[in-house]
Amino acid sequence: MIHFARWKIILIFALCALGIALAAPNVLTQDQRAALPDWAPKSTMNLGLDLRGGSHLLLEVDIKTAFKERISNLVQAVRQELRTNRIGYTRIGPRGDTAVVVIRDPDKKARRGSGGQTNLELATRLLRPLEPGTLVEVSGAQITISYTVDEIRNRNNQVMQQSIEIVRRRVDEFGTTEPTIQRQGADRILVQVPGLANPERLIEIIGQTAKMTFHLLDERFAPGMPLPTVAPAGSFFAKQRLSKEEKAQNAPAITYVVKKRVMVSGENLVDAQPTFERGRPVVSFRFDTIGGKKFGRVTQANVGKPFAIVLDNEVISAPVIQEPILGGSGIISGSFTVPETQDLALLLRAGALPAPMAVLEQRSVGPDLGADSIAAGEIACLIGFIAVLIFMVMSYGLFGIFANIALLLNMTLIVGGLSLLQATLTLPGIAGIVLTIGMAVDANVLIFERIREEVQSGRSPLSSIDAGYQRALTTIIDANLTTLIAAIILFEFGSGPVKGFAVTLSIGLVTSMFTAIMVTRLMVVTWLRRRRLQTLPI
Repeated sequence: MIHFARWKIILIFALCALGIALAAPNVLTQDQRAALPDWAPKSTMNLGLDLRGGSHLLLEVDIKTAFKERISNLVQAVRQELRTNRIGYTRIGPRGDTAVVVIRDPDKKARRGSGGQTNLELATRLLRPLEPGTLVEVSGAQITISYTVDEIRNRNNQVMQQSIEIVRRRVDEFGTTEPTIQRQGADRILVQVPGLANPERLIEIIGQTAKMTFHLLDERFAPGMPLPTVAPAGSFFAKQRLSKEEKAQNAPAITYVVKKRVMVSGENLVDAQPTFERGRPVVSFRFDTIGGKKFGRVTQANVGKPFAIVLDNEVISAPVIQEPILGGSGIISGSFTVPETQDLALLLRAGALPAPMAVLEQRSVGPDLGADSIAAGEIACLIGFIAVLIFMVMSYGLFGIFANIALLLNMTLIVGGLSLLQATLTLPGIAGIVLTIGMAVDANVLIFERIREEVQSGRSPLSSIDAGYQRALTTIIDANLTTLIAAIILFEFGSGPVKGFAVTLSIGLVTSMFTAIMVTRLMVVTWLRRRRLQTLPI
């Protein structure tokens, strides 16, 4: 334990220098960091919502609407299956949480190839495996299809997971660091974005469903022509999407008659970017291979016809197809402003939400709270740091000074580690640092007390130091390892502030073991070899 190989000394100095270099940007201004060379570290710690301020939202996902849409899709699948097999029906549609169809002539023999089954028997056989997790019940000529409890639960979880992922993608487009996006309860999502002081802007982006589809227009009802009171079969009414300026001016919105059939879905989009065409802000988009082929076939077969781009049941653009578009990409034009094209491109890139969301709670956390919290945390750290320094010097003299130097280096390494990992520092994180200050010297206390015992038993200085470090090492590793396991469990199963506490505590444990076992030992051994003392001042 006394001998240090040259490579170990070089490694210790290299790690200490690296930690200081990683921590240094935190004390520099933004201009000073920008002036650093490209190879120099420039990352700093991220401050959490409680320290930096920002936006806080609590969202509720409308799972019932998503389930109704799934029932509607189930009805469409049933209708398609029955038509394909030429089985007539008198009524079909959703009823609550089920899909219901009434078979025409249920006792009549079905078409050839049915094995002599009746219409009802064939329909029942075809609809049983229609979708996984469904139950089929027959009552007279009526067939009722419903989902099992487990399937409903699984589907709701999928909707929540997908919603969280889409929200995360949209928030990431803001360029913010370390947002907190997590599920709360069965149907709620907590969103906290440090540094974004305008929650209205956040709501505007993540609150939109952003479900985009491409449809053909009903050519019998061109814009400006009288519209029927009821949408024709196979079509629906959709109003033009107005810009903010047009809404402010109370401009009238054109109503289109849009065919229900989805020609191309926005699910096939792989990219969308704001750009300019002839000096006007537009959005360029690009499909994947499947979407590109569909888009090419549709535009090739409908040259000269109007093509509606629908976003959340509003027509954002309805151009006439001038020529086939076979490259899998296109342009969305309209009365857009530059910020609106940026927002639209952001929404399309992130994808559509599987269900609408409502804002239950919104608030903006001001930076004053953060400044007060940081100041209180700094005072707590400073008081704890000074108290530990005084205690170590009073208890162990020169050896205590060595431990204090290691403690100062340990704090620098913690800041460097947080900067390297781009971890978010929160109030619980500051508490973890304060706790680390006390725990950092714990290893040195164990070592120094063991050295004292060896000196009192009559051993030489070198032998006492060697025995002190060697015999205390196992205890130090066991104590820190058990605490590190607890911190890892907190990080894995905790959320938000709990994770912040676990991160700072974990980094502090690792750095404190390094400084206590390696750095202080190197200082003690180097000092002792140079002075060659017969007794230790401890």
